[in-house]
Amino acid sequence: MAAMKQILSMKLEQRLSPQQIQLMKLLEVPTMELDQRIKKELEENPALEEGKEENPDDLFEDSEPDYEDDTRTEAEMEFDVSEYLDDDADYKTHVNNKGKDDDDVYMPLAQGSSFQERLMEQVSLRYLSEKEDIIAETIIGNLDEDGYLSRDIESIVDDLAFSQNVSVTEEEVEAVLEIVQDLEPAGIGARNLQECLLLQLKRKQDGNITRYTAKIILEDYYDEFTKKHYDKIKSKLEIEEEDLKEAIAEIVRLNPRPGGSSKEAGKPLGTITPDFMVMEHEGKLELTLNGRNAPELRVSRGYENMLRSYAEGAKTSKGDKEAVLFVKQKLDAAKWFIDAMRQRQETLYFTMRAIVEYQREYFLTGDESNLKPMILRDISELVGLDISTISRVANSKYVQTNYGIFPLRHFFSESIVSDSGEEVSTREVKQILAEAVENENKRKPLTDDKLAEIIKEKGYTIARRTVAKYREQMNIPVARLRKEL
Repeated sequence: MAAMKQILSMKLEQRLSPQQIQLMKLLEVPTMELDQRIKKELEENPALEEGKEENPDDLFEDSEPDYEDDTRTEAEMEFDVSEYLDDDADYKTHVNNKGKDDDDVYMPLAQGSSFQERLMEQVSLRYLSEKEDIIAETIIGNLDEDGYLSRDIESIVDDLAFSQNVSVTEEEVEAVLEIVQDLEPAGIGARNLQECLLLQLKRKQDGNITRYTAKIILEDYYDEFTKKHYDKIKSKLEIEEEDLKEAIAEIVRLNPRPGGSSKEAGKPLGTITPDFMVMEHEGKLELTLNGRNAPELRVSRGYENMLRSYAEGAKTSKGDKEAVLFVKQKLDAAKWFIDAMRQRQETLYFTMRAIVEYQREYFLTGDESNLKPMILRDISELVGLDISTISRVANSKYVQTNYGIFPLRHFFSESIVSDSGEEVSTREVKQILAEAVENENKRKPLTDDKLAEIIKEKGYTIARRTVAKYREQMNIPVARLRKEL
């Protein structure tokens, strides 16, 4: 057995303080969600209040938080209360770029029934037994966001037996599934895309030969259809190309995500609230922060008075000291949050100002060809902040310009060197790629090799695999899947 021994060693570690962590989280929050984040903090911390201070020129007071718990001795619980009672300083956020249009606007909250609730309402109109009703509810509860039943029948039978003590057969579940598949919207409850499309087409059968042909294609030649082997389908069905084209057009009009469309219909429409505004006026650029990025916050006077009474000789029993410690912790948290909000505002402004300076030509003209190659490191070096901080600022943030509203990520792109040696943004190459695909002959779509040749003719030499990478980033399918009749 080895002898035990003590070893003295030193090591250097870097740890984020709770305040830094809080700032990082706040940086990620877009303006649209900031109100909810502030309301949550106001509800959890009574030492934090919303409202303007009497002296708007007061500055933040720096203070280092203490992380002490109830295990401290009485001597250790003694602290200087005066640092919390400075009558010459109030804690708040302040912004000087608010206009008359920056008043708080409260939007009504639209509430609709959920996707599953709407289906159950339809089920309630059917004449089902108690067992069938339970089976239907279980099936609907297992539908995914697109309206598909992703679980097999056997698993649903087991669920009903173990979780609800209901004994059913697979045939009974299949029968109720047919009822669910008869609900609106058409295609709901399908177990795969083929079944989803067929459910929709079967409801449309009215003797129309085009719809009947479309149904036969999905039933018997689905694999050929997905691979766009149209010649094989035409040959096996012995139909003309025009008939095939009309049948495929009928299939394309079907909805591959019936649950998604129904689910979205019950949601309020989302709106984008720009975090920044960059406007060009007579050749000059003006950058402003959304006024909602800088709400008025302050430390509660009532909590300050509690500490003042302690400083003036309040009782010093153990219960009193525990109460005072609680008040101190809440004041610390309030100051941390207010300071984090101020730092958030400054970080957002400095980062956006660096982006505007870097992409000055674009913001002046609105011409995407003037967008310079720009990566996170470029802005990080300009503002002296870590790349991860810049990434948090750029994430889920929007800017309003003279030319529209854009996500901040829109202005970031990698670079590529043209044949003339000029460094340009990959966005320009992707634009050439998009135009080539848009103008191609859909009966004979351009392969990646052909696309690379077209881009090379424009002065940018890139490999075929690079074309494939850009095409995938732009959600453009391969040539075979772009083929049309």
